[in-house]
Amino acid sequence: MNPPVSIISGMVHNHELPSLLSPEAVQQVQDFHQSISMYKKTPLIELPELARKLGINNIFVKDESHRFRLNSFKSLGATYAMAKIIAAYINMDEHHLDYDFLTSADVKNKIKDLVFITATDGNHGKGVAWAASVFGCQAIVFMPKGSQDCRADAIRAINDTLVKITDLNYDDTVRLAYETAEKNGYYLIQDTGFEGYEDVPNAITQGYTTMVWEAISQLSDFGIAKPTHVFLQAGVGSMAGSVLGYLAHCYQKNPPITTIVEPSTVACIYKSVQVGNGQPQIIAGNPETIMAGLNCGEPNPLTWPILRDFASFYASCPDWVTELGMKTLANPIETDGKIISGESGAVGLGLLISLCEDEQLDAFKQELQLNPASTVLLFSTEGDTDPENYAAIINKQEKNPILID
Repeated sequence: MNPPVSIISGMVHNHELPSLLSPEAVQQVQDFHQSISMYKKTPLIELPELARKLGINNIFVKDESHRFRLNSFKSLGATYAMAKIIAAYINMDEHHLDYDFLTSADVKNKIKDLVFITATDGNHGKGVAWAASVFGCQAIVFMPKGSQDCRADAIRAINDTLVKITDLNYDDTVRLAYETAEKNGYYLIQDTGFEGYEDVPNAITQGYTTMVWEAISQLSDFGIAKPTHVFLQAGVGSMAGSVLGYLAHCYQKNPPITTIVEPSTVACIYKSVQVGNGQPQIIAGNPETIMAGLNCGEPNPLTWPILRDFASFYASCPDWVTELGMKTLANPIETDGKIISGESGAVGLGLLISLCEDEQLDAFKQELQLNPASTVLLFSTEGDTDPENYAAIINKQEKNPILID
C-alpha cells in the first residue's frame, strides 16, 4: 500500500507584495536572458486529453528540460547572479547587463582568475559550471552525501569543473562551500540565503522569474488570461518563491490557488507552516528521497515569507507521487505531447492526478476547488538528469492503481 499524501492549508498573514519580484524589478532579468545568443523560450505543453480524463478544463506544463540544452531551469538563476557579480567586479552598471559584452575578450581577460563555488544536488551546480564556462571563469562544485555519480560526471564534463562529493547532507554542504569561499576568496553562488548572504540568492531568485514570465506569455497565446491553479515543487523554496512572488504581483486581485509540493521525508516548508509560529523550521539528518533536487532540510529564509504568506496549500508527497507524474508524462494519453520529466520535475503532476483520481483524497480535491473549470499550470523543472534511474522508474512493471489507462 502506498504511503499517503498529506495537505494543509495556508496561514493568515499580512500580505506585503515582495518588491524584489515585481515585473518592473525583474524586467532587467528578462532583458539579460534575451541577450544570450542561445536563448529561446522553453515549451509550454498543453495536455487536454489528460485534463479531460481528470475532469478539469486543462493542464499546461512548462518543460524546462530544453533550457540552454542543460536539462534544467537552474541556469536562469546562475547566469544572472554571476553576471551581476562580474558587472560589479569590472565597475559596470549592473542594471544594463549584456551577455555579448560580458563574454567579450576584453572582459574575459579581466575576470579570468575569478573562481565561483557552490553546493548542489546536481542541477544548480551544472548551471553554475556552465555559466562560469561561458564567462571564461572557473567553478568548484560540492555535492552532498549520496549524490549520484552521473550527476557529478555531468558537471565535470563542463569545462573540466572540479567536483567533490562530500560526506555531509545538503545544508551542511552549503555551509562547507561558504567556508571554502571565505577562506580562499572565491565567489559563492548559492540559491539559499543566510545572515550576511542575501544579494546573490536574491539575484538567483530573480533569475528564475524568466521561466514564469515566459509561461504567462505562452498561456496568453492559448487564450488563457491566468491559470486557476499552480503547483510548485520546493527544495529550499527559491524557485517556488520566485514563481509565487511574481504571480502575486501579476494577479493581485484574483491570484491562482497555489500549492507548494515537497517530498514527505524532507518537507521543511510544510513543517514550517504546520508548526505555525511564522518561522522556518529545519529537518536535520540525512533524509532520503528520489527527488534529489528537492532534498533540502532548511528553507531559504529569503523566500520563506513569500511561501508562507501567498501560497494556498502545502503538500507532503511520498516518492510514488513523482513516479506517477514521471510515468504519465512519459506515456501521454492519445494526442497529448510527451514530456521527459525527472524525479524533481514531475511531483506536481503526480499530486494533481492523485487528487483527481484517488477517492481518499476527494476532500482535499474539494478544498483546492479542482473542478471542470480548472486550468492548471505546472513546471517540469528538469529532464532525465539521472538517466539510469529515470529509465528504471519509467519501465517499472507494477501498475499504480491511480495511473490512468
